[in-house]
Amino acid sequence: MKIAILTCEKLPDLNPEDKKIIPALAEHNIEATAAIWSDKSINWTDFDYLVFRNTWDYFEKETEFKIWLDQIEKLGIKTLNPIEIIKQNIHKFYLRDMEQQGITILPTVFIDKTNTLNLAELIPVHWKKAVIKPAFSAGSYLTEVFEKSEIQALNEKYKNIAAEKELLLQEFMPEIQTLGETSFIFFNKKFSHAVNKKPIDGDFRVQSLFGGKYTLVHPSTEMIQKAQKVVDTFQEELLYARVDGILIDNELYLMEIECIEPDLYFNLSENAMQRFVAAIVELIA
Repeated sequence: MKIAILTCEKLPDLNPEDKKIIPALAEHNIEATAAIWSDKSINWTDFDYLVFRNTWDYFEKETEFKIWLDQIEKLGIKTLNPIEIIKQNIHKFYLRDMEQQGITILPTVFIDKTNTLNLAELIPVHWKKAVIKPAFSAGSYLTEVFEKSEIQALNEKYKNIAAEKELLLQEFMPEIQTLGETSFIFFNKKFSHAVNKKPIDGDFRVQSLFGGKYTLVHPSTEMIQKAQKVVDTFQEELLYARVDGILIDNELYLMEIECIEPDLYFNLSENAMQRFVAAIVELIA
């Protein structure tokens, strides 16, 4: 059994935590190797499975990545998570589908590509502050928080982007700066652990790259069940899913569900790596 653990040019050998997947799988007699998804010298049919992990540049190479996904699909190579899930998950308009299935999401306006962007017409009257970002993005790429008074400047800044990319306009929830964002991690659709992420004072971005602080937390059974409901909207098998949201007044407001390349915080939860590897073994058995 040969498995490729997918990564990108910036991390040819995977990040330090994901590197540990390779010896952990070897204990199950599974040969795993790091493979850069955009490396044209790789013969993908050499592998029985591909596991998406550190493909962190996919949103910078949108067209190339989509072509590559189509190629893998045509070759019939099995992937964890499945290709159809990856294709759905790279474009955040899936949140609209989630909302239609009864999931509580952050208040969001979905903006199709347009040559006549008019944020003043789109933003709900009661919003005081908003976040704008492309639907095909990651890691706060082209993401801005703005006051309603700045809407004209933001409209000017994003009008060319709007002509090329679909956008999300979301109500800014101040709780992100105080309560932070909570990530619920699931392996093979079973809850594994949860991590709270808080931005540094004065910022809204929770990523460690911007100084965000991560802490292992133990959410209530009710909150875990709400996150489980999000995961259960998928009919397909999932090696992993990370449900990101803000917990406000006993409600989970979904920000996104990551099924392509999220940090799974193996280092913060004891035996998380072992649970992840066990999920791989379970799914390919």
